[in-house]
Amino acid sequence: MYIQKYRYLFLQLVERDFKTKYKRSALGMLWSLLNPLLLMCVQYIVFSNLFRFEIPHYVVYLLIGIMFFNFFNEATVQAMISIVMNANLITKVYVPKYIFPISKVISASINFLITIIILFTAVIINKIPFSPTMFLLVIPIISIILFSIGIGLILAGLMVYFRDMQFLYGIITTIWMYLTPIFYPENILSDSLMIILKLNPLYHIIKFARTIIIDGTLPGMYNFAACILVPVMAFAIGALIFRKLQRNFILYL
Repeated sequence: MYIQKYRYLFLQLVERDFKTKYKRSALGMLWSLLNPLLLMCVQYIVFSNLFRFEIPHYVVYLLIGIMFFNFFNEATVQAMISIVMNANLITKVYVPKYIFPISKVISASINFLITIIILFTAVIINKIPFSPTMFLLVIPIISIILFSIGIGLILAGLMVYFRDMQFLYGIITTIWMYLTPIFYPENILSDSLMIILKLNPLYHIIKFARTIIIDGTLPGMYNFAACILVPVMAFAIGALIFRKLQRNFILYL
């Protein structure tokens, strides 16, 4: 009932964020397709020729990594600044504060879902045979959205008290990107780095998507469990931390 009461506001925020992103843009929503496509082309040229990674269907492998990581990065960055950016509204009228970071993630999710068109176009071009496991793509999609909401809630709360968080997070995501096998195969990592890699939730989500699309097989039980349980835990922990931090937001906005 509480969520239902503010549903209209939530939908208005999502619509506003989505429209604002493409305001006065000549290509508009087309950028949702062009961004990952152009980035994939650049990285494909660099890494397939310079480093010569022998990865089957490397274009699709690379595209999946770029799509999922870029969504996570965009969604969490926008969620992080959502409370501070809406300070005028929050300090004047009562609205549930969690609406702002969650609406940012949902808005970014619309762009993310649009990029699925590019992914399956690449699958067809690369002649990857269709497999029923591809229908399981909904699992990593929901997982990355839940994980982004959880991390976004934590970042949004911390940002109110610590404004340098946005600069610190930029460094964190850069390190996180290189610790996630987006453009390189995981088998080049040492045993010590593999331990760190297996603690990376994004690794499990991206690996799940690659397994069901490129390999056409079901992920292992460990990958399956990590892809589902970790995002749910992140969502729950993020909600609890945000609820505690929001009590004194009014004093710092």
